[in-house]
Amino acid sequence: MRLEKRQALSRSALVIAPLCALAATLLAAALLVMWAGKPVGATFALLVQGGFGSRFAWSETLTRAIPLILTGLAVAVAFRARLFNIGAEGQLYAGALAAVAVGGMHGGTGLDWPAPMLFVLMMLAAALAGALMLLGPALLKARLGVDEVVTTLLLNFIVALAVSALLDGPMKDPMALGWPQTVALQPDLELSRLLEGTRLHTGLIWAVALAVALWLLLERTVPGFDIRATGANPKAAKFAGVNTLRTMVMTALISGGVAGLAGAIEVAGRASYVTLDLSPGYGYTGIVIAMLAGLRPLGVLASAVLVAGIQVGADSMSRTVGVPTYIADVIVAAALIAVLIASLMTQYRIQWRAR
Repeated sequence: MRLEKRQALSRSALVIAPLCALAATLLAAALLVMWAGKPVGATFALLVQGGFGSRFAWSETLTRAIPLILTGLAVAVAFRARLFNIGAEGQLYAGALAAVAVGGMHGGTGLDWPAPMLFVLMMLAAALAGALMLLGPALLKARLGVDEVVTTLLLNFIVALAVSALLDGPMKDPMALGWPQTVALQPDLELSRLLEGTRLHTGLIWAVALAVALWLLLERTVPGFDIRATGANPKAAKFAGVNTLRTMVMTALISGGVAGLAGAIEVAGRASYVTLDLSPGYGYTGIVIAMLAGLRPLGVLASAVLVAGIQVGADSMSRTVGVPTYIADVIVAAALIAVLIASLMTQYRIQWRAR
């Protein structure tokens, strides 16, 4: 058995493949629900209703989707240049800490500057912190050939330990009764609500705007072409005159900066301060979202909302029928595997040969 490259992509295959991936995902989830002894139809109905069935459900889904969109965009841009950024989780926390350092420290009042200026500085500091977190691994890869998967992954653990030390040390809120958290941002620096009575905030506008901006960058500009060319074939891109080192640095700054902004927006829009559980793995889930979207920025919007809806719906469904919320992780993982296999089969065919 071997894989053989298809001479041309079939339009019907491009339509059928995603449907087959969806069917395989639903089948895998249904088998697990049946194994748990619960009704499949009612479970799926409650999951959809919990994530998308009401105004409140949509607000919670979109709130959960905001950091997922941003980390998904960070991963998608990096992967398009074949810079495998596994460190979005650490970059998110670095951005969150930088945002609080500018907008919430100094006795809990922030810097004594006008709120609009301080807000811009806070976001720039967050983006810079995330960008610098990825710049080092990118340079190590470009100059010395060090595997960025290892360096970015290990940096996540380093940042997690640094966050723990800072929350129990110099950045700890003295009024938190011993709880490890930073002081809160100034109220003037928090993002406003899009819907009254919900947690949905204007970070959604930031996320959508960044997705559109990154789509324009990748598809309509020369630097975007350089990123795509470097990812497709670094040697050919270099031979054609693309400065691959400069492109790698630019990609790292953009990807890390977007992940850092995810941390700042999560703090300013939802949490107001940094804690050890600020992110339940948004950086890692961003990898799944980027892959589901085919590394396309606009596709990240749809896949992030879908994943967020599944996670929110699973919480609601679990309380009603007693199926563990981990079913959401299984559905997302099964969807990723199914999409990757379906994508592979649209480009290759299986050839069987007798010995």
